[in-house]
Amino acid sequence: MLQLNVKNETSRLRAVILGIATSNGPTPEVHEAYDPKSLEHIKAGTYPVEEDMLKEMDALAKVFDKYNVKVYRPEVIENYNQIFSRDIGFVIDDIFIKANILPDRERELDAIQYVIDQMDPNKVVRPPEEVHIEGGDVMPWNDHIFIGTYKGSDYKDFITARTNMEGVNYIKELFPNKIVKEFDLVKSRIEPRDNALHLDCCFQPVGTNMGVIYKSGFREEADYLYLVDLFGKENLFHIEREEMYNMTSNFFSIDTNVVVIEKNFTRLKNWLLERDFTVEEVPYAEIAKQEGLLRCSTLPLFRD
Repeated sequence: MLQLNVKNETSRLRAVILGIATSNGPTPEVHEAYDPKSLEHIKAGTYPVEEDMLKEMDALAKVFDKYNVKVYRPEVIENYNQIFSRDIGFVIDDIFIKANILPDRERELDAIQYVIDQMDPNKVVRPPEEVHIEGGDVMPWNDHIFIGTYKGSDYKDFITARTNMEGVNYIKELFPNKIVKEFDLVKSRIEPRDNALHLDCCFQPVGTNMGVIYKSGFREEADYLYLVDLFGKENLFHIEREEMYNMTSNFFSIDTNVVVIEKNFTRLKNWLLERDFTVEEVPYAEIAKQEGLLRCSTLPLFRD
């Protein structure tokens, strides 16, 4: 039986599902883009190629190997993007929640079914259809669960709005003893610099009491201030618009003092090093062109 345990974003990682870039398929057509950043690169002819993405994911897999993390990979679906495993499910405490993702990504869940089959079936849940929720929007933080959402009345018009208030309420019912706090995120279909696709595009905790945050990713200042109050302003690293566009807040923690970041994030690296973190750097700039980075391509199953 595969044991599940995830209570926060930073405790020592023991098991994870890492996405896969094998047989990733051709560059999408303009009308097939799920987000404005992919669209930008499709139009510019700079959309990432499979060979480069394989190298990047391999570099991350090597870091996991170094720290003796058990890594599961999805089964390969021919000509299909399976990089972003975070979208398709997530673990809170000892429960695996299958995400209701964009309908044409359903096959990605099938590709990790062999992992789900090893779990206690009583600990695997699937929300009802009206509940939209993706793992990139969900962050367990001890007694809190942070959830990114979009509260605009035009929710259904945004392919970049991935988690609705039904999703927030579903998690509240599932975890009645936790403080579930939703954050209303800024969305754009056309400008990736103004689109917080998921909560981890504008905020993520690090260590035991710190975080990386992009203030303008929140539609309501009160939501931003909630995190400032909780973590303390001196414990938050504030990123700029271009850093948010490059996905600086989308790093990944292997332990409370070990963080994997994209190798170009110099400012973040220096901030972490000054606070005695061990920083593991990997190249991930090609994958980032699809508006996803290290946290997006990992699905933690067990943390100590």
